[in-house]
Amino acid sequence: VQLQASGGGLVQAGGSLRLSCAASGRTFSRYVMGWFRQAPGKERESVAGISSGGARTYYADSVKGRFTISRDNDKNTVYLQMNSLKPEDTAVYYCAADASWTTRVYEYEYWGQGTQVTVSS
Repeated sequence: VQLQASGGGLVQAGGSLRLSCAASGRTFSRYVMGWFRQAPGKERESVAGISSGGARTYYADSVKGRFTISRDNDKNTVYLQMNSLKPEDTAVYYCAADASWTTRVYEYEYWGQGTQVTVSS
């Protein structure tokens, strides 16, 4: 599966952005999808994930209550709605896919290119 992330940009603290990740192929609905981020000088970290059917989700503690992950299997797209953004959310955001449920960065098999999110104070 090939993944294409988009929707990043520059936003002021307290603002919102919605990231999208479009997937190619007809098997998108079989994959667990995740969002990850990597800030300069830091390791890539898990942000949120969603099961293949959308019934199960997880969130990093740092984004709970502010970010929402969702997917539209008819459109082969997963979203990350980001509200109440903080400067510490600044990072390159990546989407990824895997056949099995996992929250671990290194267990995701397919990765898209990143999209930059910058939150100014």
